Amino acid sequence: MLQTLAITGPIYLVIALGFLAGRAGTFSKLDMRVLGTYVVKFALPALVFTALSQRRVDEVMNGRYVLGYAVGSLVVMMAAFGWAWRWQGKSFTLSALCGLGCSSSNSGFIGYPIAILAAGPSSAAVGLAMCMLVENLLMIPLALVMADSGHAGAGKWYRILMQSLSQLSRNPVILAIVGGLAVSLIGIPITGVLARTINMLAMSSAAVSLFVIGGTLTGLKTKGMRRDVTTIALGKLLLHPLAVGLMMWLVPPNDPTLRAAAVVFAATPMLSIYPILAQKYGFEEMCAAALLLATVLSFLTISIALWVLGPVLGWAA
Repeated sequence: MLQTLAITGPIYLVIALGFLAGRAGTFSKLDMRVLGTYVVKFALPALVFTALSQRRVDEVMNGRYVLGYAVGSLVVMMAAFGWAWRWQGKSFTLSALCGLGCSSSNSGFIGYPIAILAAGPSSAAVGLAMCMLVENLLMIPLALVMADSGHAGAGKWYRILMQSLSQLSRNPVILAIVGGLAVSLIGIPITGVLARTINMLAMSSAAVSLFVIGGTLTGLKTKGMRRDVTTIALGKLLLHPLAVGLMMWLVPPNDPTLRAAAVVFAATPMLSIYPILAQKYGFEEMCAAALLLATVLSFLTISIALWVLGPVLGWAA
């Protein structure tokens, strides 16, 4: 347990520091947005590019990992969607957003900093790239197509899908994945000044992203939405890692640390842009409240997940 707390402690202390900085007014919401933009457009792409370009393609593109993570995430998304739509009588759009909240992780801002300490930098970086492929190419476009299908004035589903994919084609992280794989496949060496510059940007990702998460939680409230918010948060923190963990047991990657990394990524709260994606449909307050609650509760759930994963990662009892 001490090993677990040694990993989660610094992560959540940095989140708390960001929260206190936002609460004290040292950094405004706009400042946090600027820092978040830096992480998304520069630091995370540099991290992903470095991880992929320095390894062989067959080491990076682990089909079992992608299959297990994708299937586990889809099962949770459809279960959450069905629960909200059929059993709770929510609208099709809100049900789709509930599904997204339960099945898409904050891989870059929270998942990677924890995975790098738990599973090592190599497995964490490769896991991050593959999780982002699943989230950006499958989970988010699918959820948005479903949400738009139930939204008044929505267009044809295939037009919505093409619009989502067009936006993804300009996503810096996706471009970094493509570039890193291309460099790895061709065998172009990245050395000297260019390599050191990319590494500097990559190294700044973890601390800044955690600080931003803390700052964005300032001022969020859960009052009046506690039942729905609690259900989404618990679905994300409990069902998602269980489903992904089951798939990693059924279709295991060869590397045990990679299996553990997948569960770590699934155990993190939902993606930080979750409320932003819901803003178009008028559900941003509920989604922001779910993000807040999931982030607070994740200290406990991730600590338990890491404790369970200890034998897989070779920690001392």
